[in-house]
Amino acid sequence: MNARQPAPGGLALIEDLVNTLLDITTGEDALDRAETRERFGIAAGGGLDEARELRESLRAACLAHAGHPPHRTVTPLGELLARAPLRVAVDERDGAASLVPVRGDSLAGLVAAAIAEARGDGTWARLKACEATDCHWAYYDRSPAGRGRWCDMAVCGARAKMRRYRAK
Repeated sequence: MNARQPAPGGLALIEDLVNTLLDITTGEDALDRAETRERFGIAAGGGLDEARELRESLRAACLAHAGHPPHRTVTPLGELLARAPLRVAVDERDGAASLVPVRGDSLAGLVAAAIAEARGDGTWARLKACEATDCHWAYYDRSPAGRGRWCDMAVCGARAKMRRYRAK
């Protein structure tokens, strides 16, 4: 939907998951497609409701990073990720340590590990959601001051500026 570079590291997974809701106003959802579910490791028979719940809790966190209230009532992200145990993995070659999901294919575990890594390197708070109420698309804010407001300045930003101009 936008021309921004993808988020770095594991945040790209979170950005991709949040952006599976293709149109917030119509509810068009890429998770309805088998190939998208497969990409995220969501089993055909189950896990879809949990993935959607996780996605919307992540969207609320991204909105909070941008200084906006949640788009709706969601299960707190901490509650959802508490179900995803992590373990410390140490690379024998260089001693580097990282958190990895106990069950390697768990979407919630992969998300929890990505958040832990991003929190550690200071990038977590830069994953934001567009302030446009008809969008809320996730994006990684690469602006120097970290004050980006829209997923795409040419689309959502331009619309917001035009609305403000017309209101004058």
